[in-house]
Amino acid sequence: MQNRVVITGLGIWSCLGTSLDEVRDSLYRGKSGIVVDPMRIEMGFRSPLTGVVPMPELKGELSRQQRAFMPEQAMYAYCSTRDALRDAGIDEDFLAAHEVGLLFGNDSSAQPVVKGWDLMREKNDTTLCGSGSIFQSMNSTVTMNLDCIFKLRGINLTVSGACASGSHAIGLGALLIQNGLQDIVVCGGAQETNPYGVGSFDGISAFSIRVEHPEKASRPFDRDRDGLVPSGGAATVILESYESAVKRGAHIYGEVLGYGFSGNGDHISTPNVDGPKRSLEMALKRAGLGIADIGYINAHATSTHVGDANEAKAIFAVFGEKSVPVTSTKGQTGHEMWMAGASEVIYSLLMMHGDFIAGNLNFEHPDEDSEHLLIVPETRAAHFDCFLSNSFGFGGTNSSLIIKRV
Repeated sequence: MQNRVVITGLGIWSCLGTSLDEVRDSLYRGKSGIVVDPMRIEMGFRSPLTGVVPMPELKGELSRQQRAFMPEQAMYAYCSTRDALRDAGIDEDFLAAHEVGLLFGNDSSAQPVVKGWDLMREKNDTTLCGSGSIFQSMNSTVTMNLDCIFKLRGINLTVSGACASGSHAIGLGALLIQNGLQDIVVCGGAQETNPYGVGSFDGISAFSIRVEHPEKASRPFDRDRDGLVPSGGAATVILESYESAVKRGAHIYGEVLGYGFSGNGDHISTPNVDGPKRSLEMALKRAGLGIADIGYINAHATSTHVGDANEAKAIFAVFGEKSVPVTSTKGQTGHEMWMAGASEVIYSLLMMHGDFIAGNLNFEHPDEDSEHLLIVPETRAAHFDCFLSNSFGFGGTNSSLIIKRV
């Protein structure tokens, strides 16, 4: 018998807000977090669009040394994790008495690398980059900082799976708990929002250039989409065995029933249909559910031509013609990249407990693939007890999570 895995705490720091209430309200109102960044114009970006995330003010909350080790995305992740632990009712004494694990998705830390090397080249002296530079620039910067700050003593691992990183972190955390290797795992995803991390994406024309109306730039599944909009922040989900949650009297948001994963085994940047399809099928099989049991699908759809089209084909192949409501919250947030798999679980949970589905922002005209899906263009009241969330990434890495109300 495998342990049941439930979600007992949520925390988020995103362009839609920095509290669960604020984010829930933004989702319901169809608020966009996308703006034009003047700095990207100065830097010669083809697209200056981005999701705007407030920078945390941690002076007085963390020591100077702790802050020196943290790049932007680790600061976001600290805030979302602090709030998620509080939401779960887990304090310092509990963490000291239990081995709590940590799995966080992160796949870049560009700004510290760029700034460190700029300083070393300018001064011709490597010592001037500072003692914190190495810890800021490592890909595992988020987990190393969170582990030390919160004194976590279970598994400590960064999940690097491109834009599926946050989703894979949750899926892998669930597997550890199911198999009795951990009782509680802090899971999530974090993404830097500075220009340095996404300049190469802009260089291959991956971004929308709909600059005149930033809030209309991200158009998942829409016929007239012209590219994604980068965004970021951090999202944290506390996973716990059902037995532990009941023993603590914790509030349970939902149960992780299925984790599906696959590799495309194909092109490094162009997704196919078979990989996502197998990820969906595996999630359903592991959850022991049929397609009629899924009340909502939060799609990966980033607003790119090929990506959205192939995901629509995969969903249609598994679920059939307009059988389940589908939206991509990226119409509001842009693509939160390494964070997206975790944040979109939180967005979906907030919708499920709020009895609504946030509209697929800017979905005005279906194309030949999205016309087969039941895409919800505007926020509507809806009761559902089970949802599926897709996350796909460069290199053909796919993750699908199924979560059900308890």
